[in-house]
Amino acid sequence: MLFVLYWLCFCWIILFRYFLVAGVTYFWFYLFKKIFLNQNESTDRFSLSIRDSVRQDVKQSMLATVILAFCAAVVMVSYNLGETRLYVSFDRYGIGYLGLSFIGILILQDTCFYFIHRLLHHPLLFKHFHSDHHYSKMPTPWTSFALDLPEALLQGLFFLAVVFIFPIHLLVLASWLLVMTFWAVFNHLGFELFSASLARHWLGKWFVGSTYHSIHHQKFRVHYGLYFTVWDRLLDTYDGKYESHFDSFLKSSSEVRDASKVM
Repeated sequence: MLFVLYWLCFCWIILFRYFLVAGVTYFWFYLFKKIFLNQNESTDRFSLSIRDSVRQDVKQSMLATVILAFCAAVVMVSYNLGETRLYVSFDRYGIGYLGLSFIGILILQDTCFYFIHRLLHHPLLFKHFHSDHHYSKMPTPWTSFALDLPEALLQGLFFLAVVFIFPIHLLVLASWLLVMTFWAVFNHLGFELFSASLARHWLGKWFVGSTYHSIHHQKFRVHYGLYFTVWDRLLDTYDGKYESHFDSFLKSSSEVRDASKVM
């Protein structure tokens, strides 16, 4: 009974987080600021396309929430039984370990995500494991957690593995989930927030951003990374025309923004 209660609670918590972060972002940029890519289509036609993709993404995100909440409930029950490696005392491993474990989790997740993500794009797996996430050829913030159910289970299993294998402070766990949420929404903005210099900056070029991931949604065979571009660069899945695409995204976003001011 306690497990079911946790499961239901986490369903509401995850959905609240999703609608709050994705919803506010979408309202601010798409409805209020009217900043989005037009993909060389008329504004009216693209708006209809966006509405259709938003409905599908929200539906898929709600389904994925059931799986993710189930995994979170498993963690909570296991934590109460003392079976996880989660801890609360800062003195247990020292303050320095907090930063190292946080960075380590991001690197580990990015690595696992790259190889699993690339595997899910195999023709034999894509239709059943990852196609729903690619329903939106041009993502919006609502696409951020629109996961196919098998993919949601894989992400949940990664979460379970981390808390059962590695010592993780609850503060680090909360920070990781927070970064993951906002990064997912940022990667699925569907337009570019930053200047063209970001794609060429010695530091900026190593991080995945909205343009970087939007190219993945369009081309499918490039840019599988989650946080970093390292594996894409090492394993030849980096789009060599990324910088020019970045410039094009900026130009398209600017044109639509300027047009919306006139309307």
